[in-house]
Amino acid sequence: MGWNSGAVSIELRQQVLNGPGLLSNVALVELEYPVYPRTLKKQLLRKLESFPSSALLPAPHVFITMENVIIIGTGCAGYTAAIYTGRANLKPLILSGNMPGGQLTTTTEVENFPGFPNGIMGPELMMNMQTQAEKFGARIEYTNVTGVAKTPEGHFEISSEDGIVRLARAVIVATGASPRHLGLPNEKSLIGHGLTSCATCDGAFYRNVPVCVIGGGDSACEEASFLTKFASTVYLIHRRDSLRASKIMADRALANPKIKPIWNSTVAEYLTDEKGEVRAVTLENLVTGETSELELKCVFVAIGHVPNAAFLGDLVDKDENGYILQTEGTRTKTEGLFAAGDVADHIYRQAITAAGQGCASALEAERYLADIGVH
Repeated sequence: MGWNSGAVSIELRQQVLNGPGLLSNVALVELEYPVYPRTLKKQLLRKLESFPSSALLPAPHVFITMENVIIIGTGCAGYTAAIYTGRANLKPLILSGNMPGGQLTTTTEVENFPGFPNGIMGPELMMNMQTQAEKFGARIEYTNVTGVAKTPEGHFEISSEDGIVRLARAVIVATGASPRHLGLPNEKSLIGHGLTSCATCDGAFYRNVPVCVIGGGDSACEEASFLTKFASTVYLIHRRDSLRASKIMADRALANPKIKPIWNSTVAEYLTDEKGEVRAVTLENLVTGETSELELKCVFVAIGHVPNAAFLGDLVDKDENGYILQTEGTRTKTEGLFAAGDVADHIYRQAITAAGQGCASALEAERYLADIGVH
């Protein structure tokens, strides 16, 4: 049914104490359209005040009219899924998550997304995708999802921080994977200003200047080797005295004359110039305790990613690193639940591959809905 012009039916399940151990919990409420989350919450609180009870249990649960498909996440995968499901007249609802627009909103120029020969700024690309999705009827609500459950009736209940439980016949999870960082004080503010976690995305911006890669696994070795195409020197900073990467990857990295390993060390501080760009790092030797300054232009952090999938519980199977395991295409083990982009992809992690999976998930969700009688 989704949102319709005029009144919107809201099923309010606030459990009400009517006596010792006796609960009643259903009321049907009519609210005016359009209803946005903040307005909705205020109207519902006013409605709660009229409930005949001596005490209300905390945290009312609000169930909004059933959606055909809810897309969780607003990166390349989420927006592409919204464009395709929107064009299929499924009226998708997008829930933004805690980083609207995804990781590309933290980057500067994107040079490797097809169709932009002169490049495009990451935030601008995401805004263009959002505009295109909205053109085809997608709606966006800004909240963070805290849980998903599948009911015996076969639909999904999506809980969120705004206290609303949204209902959907199909769900596309496009929440991405967050890069691990060191946790230093000014780290977040430096992302896109000499601090990044994607050599493929940003390496070409640092030609003929020194850079460093933090990490000692296969990803770190691969990033360092890739960066030698551009940088004058690539310092490979690792907290141990040997790499934990596979032998072939470690040997290849250490054999490259442009890669200079710095053993038993970690970055203790990022140092910036007057423009707020990284100019150097403070190194701490973990054996001797000595500190030193290393001049460079960019820090590439390669100590892994954390897939944003914990809120799904046992609705999906995951690999040893927490990435969602897809069964066929973008399907998961739960019928009607699809996963797209970096939350399931630990190999490529590119904007264009995420967009491709977003397209695939939308097509598969459309077929699933047709199979259960939704057209």
